Amino acid sequence: MKSHRSFLTIFSFIIIFILTLPGAVIAGGDNSLTVAGFDSGKMKKGAPSGWDLVEKKGVTNLVLERVDDKYALHMKSDRESSFGIKKEIQVKMGEYPFLSWEWKVAKLPTGADVRKADTDDQAIQIYIAFKPTGWPAKLKTPTIGYIWGVECPKDTAVTSPQPLASKVRYIVLRNKSDKLNEWYSEKRNLEEDYKKLFPDIDGGQPRDIEGISFYINSQHTKSEAESYIYNVRFSRD
Repeated sequence: MKSHRSFLTIFSFIIIFILTLPGAVIAGGDNSLTVAGFDSGKMKKGAPSGWDLVEKKGVTNLVLERVDDKYALHMKSDRESSFGIKKEIQVKMGEYPFLSWEWKVAKLPTGADVRKADTDDQAIQIYIAFKPTGWPAKLKTPTIGYIWGVECPKDTAVTSPQPLASKVRYIVLRNKSDKLNEWYSEKRNLEEDYKKLFPDIDGGQPRDIEGISFYINSQHTKSEAESYIYNVRFSRD
């Protein structure tokens, strides 16, 4: 009996340790992996537990706010701000090719347009980073950005206009035509989007996922932005 209890104690410790690793995802049965459920309002070093804060410019302003039985990440940027959170993960593209989430925007950066470097602001950006194609990894990582734009038409595919960012490629999902302060649900086929955006890398053959991040910025347009996101998950279908 004592041996059995010791085993259970060790097993429980291992499970807790795994779920608190920075790259951990939580299984939702065999069909899905939740990467940003935000089941807790706890923050650590300015970011949700298990995530890293990325401060690019200006003052960061992000909190976790309860939405139904979960918490949503609430971000606000000012005239000088650019920041976000990131997490390292390991997801086999062939096993979980779909990405879904819920988001809403309360304020859009004025006149923002991802097609121009000097107006490249968004109220919210979701980045999926794939296995690097070489070294240095920072310049060789194929990255899909799903964005809530402003002036750019929806469904536009764009390569980042920023210097040394040719491997960052966007799809504009929403823009100023969508209602503010209203939740929208999204679902994307990552394999199809990868093939569309990266035909020049291995013939568009999708690579495995190694990271996810959420960002907000409005420093280029010298305006303000505000957004929310939660319930982010990978799934088989």
